[in-house]
Amino acid sequence: MPHIDLPEGVPGIRGPMLYRPDTAQHMNELVSVLLHDEHTLSAGEREMIGAAVSRANECVYCSTIHASIAVHQLHAVEGARDLVESVLRDPLHAPVSDKLNALLVLALQVRKGGKEVTPEAVAHARSVGATDLEIHDAILIGASFCMFNRYVDGLATYTPDDPAVYDELGARRAAQGYRVGIT
Repeated sequence: MPHIDLPEGVPGIRGPMLYRPDTAQHMNELVSVLLHDEHTLSAGEREMIGAAVSRANECVYCSTIHASIAVHQLHAVEGARDLVESVLRDPLHAPVSDKLNALLVLALQVRKGGKEVTPEAVAHARSVGATDLEIHDAILIGASFCMFNRYVDGLATYTPDDPAVYDELGARRAAQGYRVGIT
């Protein structure tokens, strides 16, 4: 049961966003820039970073929904669902590119604390082809998802048990992006 009066049956972050649409607008804009807009990393790769951080933070709603969005973003990649699941199970040993692995390391370091991001990890990311923009955004995705995870779990929002709910919401968000509103 949510800690405040949120719309009943509205899952995860969507409930608090309906409660405070004025803050939701800004959060959706940030998430759109980080996860959906044009970028040198695919939307699926960026969604996997958010899902991995959320899984490490034990935020069931965020890890599940962003994993679903990643699968839908990576629809053209053979075995996309298995790939995303492997990132959730063991992000540092998943069968992803060296660059994505290095960016996952940075995002998981920042989830522990800003000073946990090491110069060695940044240098390694650069050595495997990560740009400054990609390093910046991986760290910002990691930091932002810590806030989103705490927002969702801190208000004890509704977390569906039915995988079909996440699949439907993930398909919609992958297709529409984050600027279309809260629904």
